[in-house]
Amino acid sequence: MIIPVILAGGSGTRLWPLSREQYPKQLLSLVDEKTMLQNTVLRLMSFPKVHAPMVICNDDHRFMVAEQLRAIGVSTAAIVLEPMGRNTAPALAVAAIKALEGGDDPVLMVLPADHNIEEVKALHQSIELGLGLCEKGYLITFGIVPQAPETGYGYIRKGKFISPETDSSAVAIAEFVEKPDMETARKYVASGNYCWNSGMFMFKASRVLGELERFVPDIVAACRAAVSKGRKDLDFFRLDKEAFAVCPSNSIDYAVMEKTDQGAMIPLSAGWNDLGSWDALWQVGGKDENGNVIHGDVLTHEVKHSYLHAETRMIAAVGLENHVVVETADAVLIAPRDRVQDVKRIVTQLKTVMREEASIHKKVYRPWGSYEGIDLSSNFQVKRITVKPGARLSLQKHFHRAEHWVVVRGTAIVTKGEKEFVLKEDESTYIPLGVVHRLENPGKIDLELIEVQSGSYLGEDDIVRFEDVYGR
Repeated sequence: MIIPVILAGGSGTRLWPLSREQYPKQLLSLVDEKTMLQNTVLRLMSFPKVHAPMVICNDDHRFMVAEQLRAIGVSTAAIVLEPMGRNTAPALAVAAIKALEGGDDPVLMVLPADHNIEEVKALHQSIELGLGLCEKGYLITFGIVPQAPETGYGYIRKGKFISPETDSSAVAIAEFVEKPDMETARKYVASGNYCWNSGMFMFKASRVLGELERFVPDIVAACRAAVSKGRKDLDFFRLDKEAFAVCPSNSIDYAVMEKTDQGAMIPLSAGWNDLGSWDALWQVGGKDENGNVIHGDVLTHEVKHSYLHAETRMIAAVGLENHVVVETADAVLIAPRDRVQDVKRIVTQLKTVMREEASIHKKVYRPWGSYEGIDLSSNFQVKRITVKPGARLSLQKHFHRAEHWVVVRGTAIVTKGEKEFVLKEDESTYIPLGVVHRLENPGKIDLELIEVQSGSYLGEDDIVRFEDVYGR
């Protein structure tokens, strides 16, 4: 029995401005029509011994994760919500504790939610090999056979073959090494003795928990407390915030895999890419006759070997070579392909001056749908609001703003004070400051409306909720 453990935290800052804290790369469609999270789950579902996955994610992303899994028809064993990030060792301690609750001792197949793997059959063959080793007590990591020297990955040095009498490619782990400089990376690749550290693992739940207790007992103690004091919330399991907050931050590599005498590596050649930069997306993307990867409304003249992505407007490019241009509704990134690792420095600058472009898009997703800013001034704001069929916002009021709603598509049920009434297309209503109100969509299609806010303060935190089906 295999339980996939999908690690869906992280903010993907190197793929800014498309990936942001509130809508990171694992929730985006970067390679095909499905998101990175959806593809990660689906590539395991055809393996015959796989059960429902466990997803570990940020509390802020919970409804988007649940909706994306629902959209592909996948039910989960659990969606575990971390109140704050504590790296992979605590996440996997929690996963093992939860997996052992039912009395079984499953194999945990640990996958980050933001990797791309082109050859699923090769992955399945490696999982089959890993299963046998897990039953013997080994803790498995998957090492990517490098195609070229890379300075953006950690490396693992191969030890002796685990079973030299068979055709098994599994080897002992001789050493983990940090991200090298280019000269060292070339030596590693030329030697044939190193693989990239993929961050993918396999082990029985009891084995990894036992090794965690052996090497980092403080992490396990904090995680046991966070699980025991945690609570069910709709379709999610919330770890206890106070208990998890005292848990040390550590990776499973440092905490266990570098110390255990039962570690093993399975070299994997499966078209793997962690899509950690815009250059990585250029490498895996479908290219035109000039070597360009193009998404959206893009016109080019004498442009070569570039990545051009348009979200809301036309991009026109002339004479570029080896460049990245990414356009969104509120930001444009332009960089040479060999400098895209420095995008995270732009994100750091944005955070330093507390600009919201670091964390949110103009279109913000909520469990009931989404809203998008259209115009903003000192005392008014205009938004386009979309409410999914059957969804409704919280019963709420505001202290500093009034709202005017105009329905442009669908039908709305509006609660305003003591009244409840229906609004249809081309109809409107006014919500005075301080009046309790709610909006819901009783129909079968999306409800779309324009909201005009006016008042002395227009921040999203000017809200008092009296009732909310989403538990916020």
